[in-house]
Amino acid sequence: MKSTELSERYGIEWEVAGVATRRMGWRASEDAIDVTRLLNGSDDTQTVTGIDEWLAVAKPNVVFETTSLNPETGQPAIEYLRKSLQAGAHTITANKAPIVYAYDELNELAIAQGKRLMFEATVLDSAPVFSLFRETLPAVKVRAFSGAFNSTTNVIIETMEAGRSFDEGVKTAQELGVAETDPSHDVDGWDSIMKVCAIARVILRAPLLPSNVRRESIRGLDPATLQAARAEGKPYKLITRATVNADGSVSASVRPEQVATTDPLGGVRGTSLAIHFELDMMPGLTIMSHRPNLQSTAYGLFADFVNADRSRS
Repeated sequence: MKSTELSERYGIEWEVAGVATRRMGWRASEDAIDVTRLLNGSDDTQTVTGIDEWLAVAKPNVVFETTSLNPETGQPAIEYLRKSLQAGAHTITANKAPIVYAYDELNELAIAQGKRLMFEATVLDSAPVFSLFRETLPAVKVRAFSGAFNSTTNVIIETMEAGRSFDEGVKTAQELGVAETDPSHDVDGWDSIMKVCAIARVILRAPLLPSNVRRESIRGLDPATLQAARAEGKPYKLITRATVNADGSVSASVRPEQVATTDPLGGVRGTSLAIHFELDMMPGLTIMSHRPNLQSTAYGLFADFVNADRSRS
């Protein structure tokens, strides 16, 4: 739906040369792929084996990587991004783990290849976090930040505040499209941990690893406790916090906390997400993504695509 604007405003013409999914496998073509026919199963796109052959046939200028999160190693996403950069493509990802475990390597490879490694959709979907610091806040120092990073836990907690069960909260989040079939990465804090580690790695230049983040699941909360906290005006949320220590290291935690409505994160409800930075040049800066959805995430990838292409000039 943005093709006309891409062409007229940015001079970008595009076509799909390869697709890889669990259902379709690795599909590539030397010519443009008719996406409608591909989805209908009526195309004659070549089926190939693995990332190497896929890149060799498709010869992409840009690769979008959106595989599932692996919080332990970041694979196979890291290898996909590495090979895509080596093949001469801009790489754009919504996957947090490669940024946590391999940002320095991948970014150096991108620079050496004259390409861009971009990942705005990894934290607040389409809301600018990394690009904000990269483009508009030069020489600012982050002293600390806090965030409500996970839509699934917001929805579960609010469902339980209404007197319903944890399982009903999970079901509600799944129906809204924000929770996976197995919501463990969300409810046990791993999604938020990977986000805080990614921000620390890129913006703070600190190699914070998931094993160094204190973590507490929301599974220990019950409806009565949550209802009492809401009535008190200090509802629970899964809150991420990070502080830069005097030696430059970072201390971080992900755990359920009571948050006053006057707190910068106090207004986060439903599927909304937010991050609050404490900076040396200003007392606080809060970024909020209101009710993000799959289109929001897709826009984060799209924006990176446009900005990667604009870097040619």
